[in-house]
Amino acid sequence: MAEITFRSVLLLSAVFRVVLIFYGEWQDAHMAVRYTDIDYFVFSDAAALMVSGKSPYDRSTYRYSPLLAFLLTPNSFLHQSWGKFLFSASDLLVGLLIHRILKLRGVPEKLSTYSAMVWLFNPFTFTIGTRGNCEPIVCSMILWILICLMKDNLIQAAFWYGLVVHLRIYPIIYALPIIILLDPLYFRHGKKPALGKWSFRTSESSLDSSNAEKTGFWNFFRSLITWRRVVFGILSGTTFLIFTGLSFYLYGWDFLHEALLYHLTRTDPRHNFSIYFYHIYLHYEHELSILEKLISFLPQFIVQLIIILRFAPDLPFCLFLQTVAFVAFNKVITAQYFVWFFCLLPLILPWSNMRLKWRGLACVSVWIGAQTHWLMWGYLLEFRGKNVFLQLWMASLLFLAANTFVMINIIRSHVFCPLFKQSSSKSVKDD
Repeated sequence: MAEITFRSVLLLSAVFRVVLIFYGEWQDAHMAVRYTDIDYFVFSDAAALMVSGKSPYDRSTYRYSPLLAFLLTPNSFLHQSWGKFLFSASDLLVGLLIHRILKLRGVPEKLSTYSAMVWLFNPFTFTIGTRGNCEPIVCSMILWILICLMKDNLIQAAFWYGLVVHLRIYPIIYALPIIILLDPLYFRHGKKPALGKWSFRTSESSLDSSNAEKTGFWNFFRSLITWRRVVFGILSGTTFLIFTGLSFYLYGWDFLHEALLYHLTRTDPRHNFSIYFYHIYLHYEHELSILEKLISFLPQFIVQLIIILRFAPDLPFCLFLQTVAFVAFNKVITAQYFVWFFCLLPLILPWSNMRLKWRGLACVSVWIGAQTHWLMWGYLLEFRGKNVFLQLWMASLLFLAANTFVMINIIRSHVFCPLFKQSSSKSVKDD
């Protein structure tokens, strides 16, 4: 049997996505249920407004950076599916970057290829780009930032981090673990940091997580201000402010409210996977009190802080857990949010002792089963008009429990391996 190569996997993935895009065009033209995501029509309308010299925010429900509308302007004069090809190309780029990151960490070619296939042939991910959702662009930027950090290309990492936070506000949760990782224990003047290799996962170099807390988080306070941390903070913050300021100059308060403030204060009364949707639905016409806002935010904040304290040195694993927890405890959860952590999942698989049989299969079954159970009640509410709000809320509680179950099992099966090896020098100064 011929050996599977990453190049052949990537080529097959590309062909598959092109076929799906053409199929989507046919389904949109001949069937009542559209294949194309409703957001794609919003993006396209906003881009058309921009081409005609108007504000993209004249299109209701466009709540993104004007950069996204600008990227889709060829929809108006080249082809209406331009954006789908752009998003699908970004989708393939994510697979390429996953493979690159794993190879940099010394993961064998076969295992790197299989891990990348978890993204490239995941039904949640290959439909996202072909249906016209922009999330693959954000995912590819996050992985590129990780590569820049691994190569000690601080300026590029800071620039892209500031830009990705401008595009989608949620990556702001990655700021603290990145800052913690920019530690003199790993970085020496004039030398690139030594990467924690896959081969170290069972050796003395694979530190116990409790020991890593002391060398990672607590050392962060002992040497809080270092030039790398200052440079990263200033450059990423400046990049964010430049793009945000330019957008505000062009489109004023419409941009600020729709692209930024809306996402920070969003309360969606429509049914979604969040456990908070039912409470928001019942009290939508009444402003939530400060206490209610605090109660909904506090669990998310506490879980984020615990994950960062515990796993920051193992950055890919930390980012994955942060993202799963952020989505699971968020006030609004839609299916496209799952892509945020699916792009990070392949980066941790080579360091997992979990076998597909039986624990891995149990995790997949519990997560998909809880989601399918929720979708059943969602269908009865949305398409049959049944009053099943209470049952749907209980299904949301079950889905949160499923996410928690999966996270616990992933943590228990993970072999902790810091992204960088500590310097061999006993006394390291941050020059």
